[in-house]
Amino acid sequence: MNNKTPSSPCLGEARVLHDQRCELGEGPGWDAARGEFRWLDIIGRQLHRHRLEDDQHRIIELAQLTSFAAPLSDGDDLLVTEHGLMVMEHAHGTVSPWRDVEADNGVTRSNDARLDRHGGLWFSSMGKSAQPEAGSLYRLYRGEVTVLRRQISIPNAICFSADGHYAWFADTPTQKVMRWRLDDQGFPLREDGTPFSQDTQPDELVAPEVWADFSDDIGSPDGAVIDADGYMWLALWGAGRVARLSPEGEEVAHIKVAANHTTCPAFGGANLDTLLITTATEGLDNLDDGLQHGATFVIELADILPGVRGQADEPLHLR
Repeated sequence: MNNKTPSSPCLGEARVLHDQRCELGEGPGWDAARGEFRWLDIIGRQLHRHRLEDDQHRIIELAQLTSFAAPLSDGDDLLVTEHGLMVMEHAHGTVSPWRDVEADNGVTRSNDARLDRHGGLWFSSMGKSAQPEAGSLYRLYRGEVTVLRRQISIPNAICFSADGHYAWFADTPTQKVMRWRLDDQGFPLREDGTPFSQDTQPDELVAPEVWADFSDDIGSPDGAVIDADGYMWLALWGAGRVARLSPEGEEVAHIKVAANHTTCPAFGGANLDTLLITTATEGLDNLDDGLQHGATFVIELADILPGVRGQADEPLHLR
């Protein structure tokens, strides 16, 4: 159980990479082919791209609420938006619908998403006003979209073990991080032991187990990523920190962030040992308290935990 004041050692404080404030910074990822981090301001409808080599920063304005941008094998990007999955041409920025998901549901938008270890993409939806149980968890795999779980309020912490055997996620208001065992195709196991199929319903899946409980913590589980050693790096909304959790789900260390609402981490850089952290101003009344709410931060893990690095993500194939 975690305490309101973290008892884990502080590894250091992240520095600001880009100081433009995001109302809801989310969906960070690393584009290895271009040597750049990308992240979204969901509410601000912006895609940020930041090249590490020369700090070149580019902002792309978007027409829809968008929470993630996955590099595609052909060089374009797949956007996870409030109306579903869309393809954005990298050269010109033209956005075209690819798969409708909750496109006729004006209540919801997309939220957390992450590429898995089997060539798929897990993504989620939630109420635009965080309506209880309005959201769902989906998986895109080999061109097909299936629903894995319904009645989620604020889906977060989607991430995967390096061997592809486990997936994690959180419904933030529950304060718990859940873990699912996966089959050899990367789907959650079925209760009856039969293989997952496109007709499988969420209530036919084995229930995920509670892996970490933050009920006594001032922070709430938000975005997460697993490093190559099997440790989770979990952003805690409201706590100004990113916790490092052991493979057993215990907080063993943390990174301090000069922003209350840390939202999601991602590994990047040539050696995947730079940790980027997005933050948000959403829900904050005082933005002049000396902190840098909504900025985007980084910390060099080589300086504090030599040898620790992230997992490399392969570009997504749509078919």
